[in-house]
Amino acid sequence: MLNLLKSWLKNSLMAILLITIFLGITTAGWTPSSSAALPSGNAITDGKALLRYALPIDNKPVRQLQGSLEDISAQLRANRRWGAISKDISQASRILDKPSQILTSVPAERQPQAEAWITELKSGVGKLQELANSKDKEQILQERTKLLNLVTQLEESMVKQFPFEVPAEYSNLPQLKGRATVEIKTNKGDLALVVDGYSAPVTAGNFVDLVNRGFYNGLEFTRSEESYFLQTGDPAGKDVGFIDPKTGKYRAIPLEVLVQGDKAPTYGITLEEAGRYVDMPVLPFSAFGAVVMARPESEVNGGSSQFFFFLFEPELTPAGRNLLDGRYAVFGYLTEGREVLDKLKAGDKIESAKVVQGIENLVESQAA
Repeated sequence: MLNLLKSWLKNSLMAILLITIFLGITTAGWTPSSSAALPSGNAITDGKALLRYALPIDNKPVRQLQGSLEDISAQLRANRRWGAISKDISQASRILDKPSQILTSVPAERQPQAEAWITELKSGVGKLQELANSKDKEQILQERTKLLNLVTQLEESMVKQFPFEVPAEYSNLPQLKGRATVEIKTNKGDLALVVDGYSAPVTAGNFVDLVNRGFYNGLEFTRSEESYFLQTGDPAGKDVGFIDPKTGKYRAIPLEVLVQGDKAPTYGITLEEAGRYVDMPVLPFSAFGAVVMARPESEVNGGSSQFFFFLFEPELTPAGRNLLDGRYAVFGYLTEGREVLDKLKAGDKIESAKVVQGIENLVESQAA
């Protein structure tokens, strides 16, 4: 099952180069407007940032606040451009000076907490400016991370309802109507990941349901390839996926991809097969630790329990429309434990997996 990436990707490198030349590779000219759209320009390679942009919200000031804070890291990597960093901080400060523009997207019952977060953000941005004045790179990065965590909470508070209806034909499958955080303990250390039901409710719901059942406890990582992927979820015995005890049948999960600008995911067809060659998924293959549903190459709706972590290598699978986007379903990103994931290989083991946040967003499957 799923002779996944090694030979296919190597044989596809020339195709990637040709497509890159043909399309111009940048997202600026192709990305449609959407409340969940990524900003144009260089592809984002941070999973937490991708999760923020994937939230189904439409508040321009908070997106500008997020972008200003995220840009600080890029400026620090670019020979510490302190003038640009100060500009980012000043823009963040100006946005926070007009809290009503942010609060307008927050439901009334959540506004007191949102106001507290904004006050904390104002204080943190002031501290950030002091750190920039002293050019303390490490402290700037730490403070920026704290502030972006607050921005995440603020943006999550803006989500008023689940943004679309999942097709009735998938009501027999569990669905995640929101997000969940999963902690995975391995023999080499701990991982944390966030799965996104706003973008992939069926795929994420299946995964959270299996974690909650204890399905992954004790399973080995069965396939790995450096700079490509690390796969698990194959149960012991002849079965290659989850057999639902209620039906005695293999639980098959459809390919599910939400495209930027679309109101709901596309099911059961790759973007290539749909002729959508230049469309970008809301959850792209552009971050180390993308969490992806595995499936047989020949069966687009054949996924079940097996999943893989994508080990992003920009030279082989460049961020921003590589050949994996739209062929497989990303449904979350690693948020903690990058150094652990980097060490895991085939033969290592999941000791336990647990849903630590968001289990209330899981909707049980209905009778078929």
